[in-house]
Amino acid sequence: MAINGLGYVNQVNRTNSSMQTSLRKIASGSQHPTAASGAAEYAISQRMTANIGAAHQSLQNTQTANSMLTVAAGGVQSTVNALGTLRDKLLQAANGTNTDGDRATIAQTLNQTVATINENASIQYNGKNLLDGSASITVAGIDGYKNLNIANLSSQGLGLTDENGNSTLDLTSTEGINAALDKVDAALNTALDQGTEIGAAQQELGFSAGNYVTQTESLTAAEGANDDTDMAAEITKLRSSQTLNQMAMFAQKMFMNQQGAALNLLR
Repeated sequence: MAINGLGYVNQVNRTNSSMQTSLRKIASGSQHPTAASGAAEYAISQRMTANIGAAHQSLQNTQTANSMLTVAAGGVQSTVNALGTLRDKLLQAANGTNTDGDRATIAQTLNQTVATINENASIQYNGKNLLDGSASITVAGIDGYKNLNIANLSSQGLGLTDENGNSTLDLTSTEGINAALDKVDAALNTALDQGTEIGAAQQELGFSAGNYVTQTESLTAAEGANDDTDMAAEITKLRSSQTLNQMAMFAQKMFMNQQGAALNLLR
């Protein structure tokens, strides 16, 4: 009789354990919520989950870097436009019909345009200066790091002003104007090169973002195939365990009642 009673207790314990396992799988959606449900499968699942997280974070990093470069590209384009204006004004100043007063007025316009270039160089993204020569954009991804250094597009960095902020563009003579045109042309080439470099970096980031999306989707699908709980099967298993548990508990109760009746007879 004692052996039969112990068997009922063991059956209750087994069905309770089975129910708890099913409940964990249903609640987590994972076939291997803990290492106890399969050490190797659990380790594989955790590694795949970590890789999915890394790919997703890499995508976010790429998108954030692309947003920063978009702001920088806007500043570069504004500087290119300003340099185009400088070139037009210098060509106007080179015209022999201008008086000294005309050139003085044109010089004031040049100074205002140079100030615009400095304003462009001071644009920021998340508190980070982008076009003053201090920006080095690092994009961290699951496949490594990508770096982009942005040139100094301030008036001094472009050679349009000296270290004290004084203009280096001389409009007082034909030679001075020709030298100023050369400086502006060089500055324009620098800005255009920088704009091209930023555009190429954004194109590369676009490709990387597409790759990260594909990686995330593929890893998620593989993880699902490897670890997703078959809800219908697990619920059926849970209900079966619940039924067996109830039957075992009922049998144990009946056994205890019979044991009590036998003891009463013995008394």
